[in-house]
Parts: sequence; structure tokens; C-alpha cells
Amino acid sequence: MRIKVLKFGGTSVGTAEHRLAAARHVVQCREQGCSPVVVVSAIGRAGAPYATDTLLNELRGVDPSVPPDPRDLDLMVACGEIISTVIFAQTLRSLGYQATALSGGQAGIITDEVFGDARIASINPYYAISSLRQGKIPVVAGFQGVTDPGTGRHGAITTLGRGGSDTTASALGAALRAEAVEIYTDVPGVMTADPRVCPGAATLPRVSYEEIAEMAHQGAKVLHPRAAEIAMDYGIPLWVKGTGMADEGTLVAGSAADLPHRVTGITSAARIAYLTLRVAHPEDRRRLELELFRILARVRVSFYLIGSSTESIGFAVPRESLALVTDLLDGLVVPAEREGDAPRLYVLRAGETGTQSAVQQDLLAGAGNLGSVVPAPLAVADTCAIVSVIATRMWETPGMAVAALETLQEAGVPVLQMADAPLSLSCLIHENGLERAVQALHARFILREQEEGTGALKY
Repeated sequence: MRIKVLKFGGTSVGTAEHRLAAARHVVQCREQGCSPVVVVSAIGRAGAPYATDTLLNELRGVDPSVPPDPRDLDLMVACGEIISTVIFAQTLRSLGYQATALSGGQAGIITDEVFGDARIASINPYYAISSLRQGKIPVVAGFQGVTDPGTGRHGAITTLGRGGSDTTASALGAALRAEAVEIYTDVPGVMTADPRVCPGAATLPRVSYEEIAEMAHQGAKVLHPRAAEIAMDYGIPLWVKGTGMADEGTLVAGSAADLPHRVTGITSAARIAYLTLRVAHPEDRRRLELELFRILARVRVSFYLIGSSTESIGFAVPRESLALVTDLLDGLVVPAEREGDAPRLYVLRAGETGTQSAVQQDLLAGAGNLGSVVPAPLAVADTCAIVSVIATRMWETPGMAVAALETLQEAGVPVLQMADAPLSLSCLIHENGLERAVQALHARFILREQEEGTGALKY
């Protein structure tokens, strides 16, 4: 049996017209001799009645001062995909094809117990395979699974985090030994930049698994990085295509290690906060750094663009995580042990007021000779963005960082921080310069190198 997994995002199933266009792709797959398995996201985007953000706002609106239980949040938002699944299955039936609607749990997707950002532990696709053997098209709710029911217990519904439907599709492809996974979206494929920001962006015919994963990690919304990582682990070709578009799309396959140097694209991430912690004594920096990042990892906050000097520690977080981070860190006491002396007690202060840190300092001062109290102010810049150049063999290519800096300076975009990795060069900038930065870097690294025959579209 030749199986393909076809995943459709929220905009691709947002209206009856879009659902029909999506269904035609499924029918075409069937007519080509394949057995399609469909994965769908919730219908539409924020504001649509069953979109994930709409359901979240409905629950949080009951009493904004009382945070919902994470388990209840997952139970609520999983409804969006389930509704979409049933409606899409009915759309296929209206075209004369039998279909079976399955929730994530019914599709055999077992996850860990981290509500809101669960990881898939295993898949037993019994009902999907059974449906295929009966000539039916399984339609699976993306973005969700259930915890292991164990003995005598019922599994709790979990969700896989933003973009989790991509992960569902890729994981199902692995479990079903699919010959390909096709991700349908509202753009024609993987592009050299966000077309809403950079009108000159072009569709890439092919990228490696590592390139697409790096693009996703650096802000591109076209594919979830976990989906690319699963497909790479199991050697499954991924296609990214536009629903209702004639373009062939982008094939994701192969390894970046087999590619020559090339610039793949320019990615961007807005709504970034950058935090800088001042360290009074340079010899204590490593102790503070370790404790900071250990706490952030414990609450599953993504942090990146880490920078440090003898006097400071800096890192970026998504702006939606800023309130959580400052609440956690304000008033945090980190002891820095000293041989033969009482420890220094660093008291972190987040923001101008730092109410909790002031209380902690007073308590420590009145508690006797526990150690010297050292205020540690945490400066916050909350109107930042990150723009990244994605390229293969980045560290083997001298001059790229200089070229990026010169390009941004010429565009009038100051660079606040810079970090490089094997596949990316990232710059922290002010958010109001994001569009200019993307367009300038795209012109320098994509358009110019295309003209010279050495850029992103050269294979």
C-alpha cells in the first residue's frame, strides 16, 4: 500500500471553498494510486469561531485573574481540530469518498504529560490502517494526542504546541511508513523570505532537512522544526505546497552536509525581548548563568541569542514569555560560594521597581551574617526582533558576518547583538527596523548571489 500523509493548515480549511480545494488534492492523490491519510488544523485563525486562539480567549475570558488549569486548556483547544476533522471528513463524503474522522487519541498518538507542549512518545495507527484497508480516507485531528492510559486509567488529552499539526503529520508518516508527507499552506512552498515582508521572495525548489529546521527555529512559520526532525530521522520526503496553487512546491529531503555553501534564505522573528543581567564580580558570572538558564529550562521557556561578557549575561525570549520570566527572576537569590569567605548573595531585580527583590534584600539584611548581598539588575528591552541569514557551511565562509553588518548599517538598522551557528547568522535589532533589515539582507545575499550564480537558488 502506497501511503501519503497530507496535512492542511487552518487557512486551508478555513472556508467551504478552501476545504473543497484541499479535498481535491486528497482526491487527486487517491486517483494517482496512493492511499491518502489527512491531517487537519483548527478551522481558520484568531477570530474564527473554532480557531485555537478564539477558544483560548473564550476560556481565559471567564475570569482573567484566574489562570486556567493547563489540562483544561488542552481539553478546550483540542476541540478546534476535532471539529475541523469531522467537517473535512464530511466534505470528502460530499465528493463521493468514504472517510473516517479520528481524534489524536483515536489515531493512536500517545504523548508525555506536558500539557500545552507535549511530545509524542509512540503511535499505534490501528484505526488509520483499518480505515485504509476498508477503502476509507482517515482524517486525523492534528496538534493533539493523549497521555498513556496505563492500567485502569483514561488518557488525558494533550496538545503539541504551536505548529503541532505539522508534527502530527510527520510522526504519522513515520508510523505508517508513508512514501511522502505533504504540508499544504497559504504560500507556494518554502520561500527565501517572508513574502509579506519581502515582496521579492522566491520559492525554493528543494531544501535539506537541516535547513528547513534551522529556518523554523529562526522564525519561519512554514513548517514546525519537530516535523522536519522526525522526517529526517525516518528518511521521509516532505513536500511544502500551496493549497489551490499550481506550483510544485518545495521538496524537503537530503542532508545539508552534502550541499556546497549557499544562502538559503532570510528569516525573521518579531516580538522579542532581550534581557541583560549585570554581574558585579566577573568570577561569579558562570554560577549566575547556570542558575538562570536552569530555571528557564525548568519552566520550558525558549531562550536564545545568548551573549556574555565579564560584566553581563544577555539572552532573548519571546515577548509573550516576558511576564513569566520577570516574575520568576525578580527577587531570585543566587549564592556564589567563595573559598574561605561567606558567599555573595546575588538578588536579581527585574524592571525599574523590582518589588520582590527589594523585599528579599531587606529580609537577607536582617537575617544575620549569611553573606554579602549584591543587587543584580536585569535590564529589559522588549521591542526587539531577530533577523537571520540561513546558509550552509556558515563557519567555512569568512566574511559573511562582516557583509551582514555592513548591509544592515547601510540600511540604517543598528545591530544590538549577533550570534552564529553552523547554519545561521542571527542579529538582534529594534523591531521597527525589521522590514528594512529583511529586504536589505535578501537583496545582498539572495538576489545578488542569484545574479552571480552562487546563491540560494543555485543547485
